[in-house]
Amino acid sequence: MENGRLKVGFIALGLIGGSIAMTIRKKYPDAEIVALNRSDAPLDSALADGIIQYGTHTVDDHFANCDYIFLCAPVSTNIRYLKDLLPYISDKTILTDVGSVKSEIHEAISEIAPDLHFIGGHPMAGSEKSGYENANDHLIENAYFILTPSPSATQEDVSRYEEFVRSLDSIPLTLSPDQHDFVTAAISHLPHMIAYALVDMVRETDSPEQYMRSIAAGGFKDITRIASSDPTMWEQICMANPEYIIKLMDIYQKKLTGLREMIAGREGEKLMDLFDRAKQYRNSLSDTNVGAIPRIYDLHCDIIDEAGAIATIATILSTHSVSLRNIGIVHNRTYEEGALHIEFYEGEACSKAVNLLKKHGYRILDSRS
Repeated sequence: MENGRLKVGFIALGLIGGSIAMTIRKKYPDAEIVALNRSDAPLDSALADGIIQYGTHTVDDHFANCDYIFLCAPVSTNIRYLKDLLPYISDKTILTDVGSVKSEIHEAISEIAPDLHFIGGHPMAGSEKSGYENANDHLIENAYFILTPSPSATQEDVSRYEEFVRSLDSIPLTLSPDQHDFVTAAISHLPHMIAYALVDMVRETDSPEQYMRSIAAGGFKDITRIASSDPTMWEQICMANPEYIIKLMDIYQKKLTGLREMIAGREGEKLMDLFDRAKQYRNSLSDTNVGAIPRIYDLHCDIIDEAGAIATIATILSTHSVSLRNIGIVHNRTYEEGALHIEFYEGEACSKAVNLLKKHGYRILDSRS
């Protein structure tokens, strides 16, 4: 910091870069924040919002003497800009990124500039929406923020970055690049592959009348929701982390084979043991920390089957500035209660909706906020 003032640079202002910049502005009101982006709209918005003081389409001397520089573009783009950044990176600068795969960027850094104080970063937070227009200053709040130090990063660098992450209300967790890529393959990359495959299986095996599609309800939609993620991004992730995704796919396939054999052999006791182990482990997972897969914020409530019932609820919520992601009647209630299902973009909106609907006499069956 120069004269006690934090200076941070960003390469690309999308959902993650924009959210981190907003959080820094909230926590460090006097910080100097500069950003590069290929398109004008995010820069114009960030300037108008007072998030950044300077926006550019090319690397220039405004990036000199930054305390941190965040690479928030795809890896190939980050590498291209890295070469332009080198003249402006000082010995005090910690260079970092926000990508979900670490091996590729670490390999590039070791080839291009092995002496840089590079510490890979991965905030375990996100959204089904993208772009700066969907960024916010609390996206990474209570989220694990994984750090992957390069060999040239000192312990002092790591400690300083960990403290900075804590100041943004995130939870630092330091891993090696390989550890990171294996862990994220298990809890993020493989689940996405399973969701894509399951949805495609239903699509292929459905009848001409599309009965499966018609009766697919909350339970099926919940476990396959991530199949609505950006196909381009997930193609890139698969190409960047094939070793660990394939390794875990093989382990998962063995699990499915074992389940198949138990079912075929009518081994009910073994099935119960597996189901119980999985249930206990699933129930032990924290509901407070933000994970790699965006959380669901929703509620189910009972409504009277009459004209205008949904419109009445929508009006109650909209007049109190509660934004809805989706609202609809539940026709298949095998895995859920309540005639009406409402989804929200944020937990705060869901909590507010629960209180409003209870106040107006509606019975809330369950909610996740």
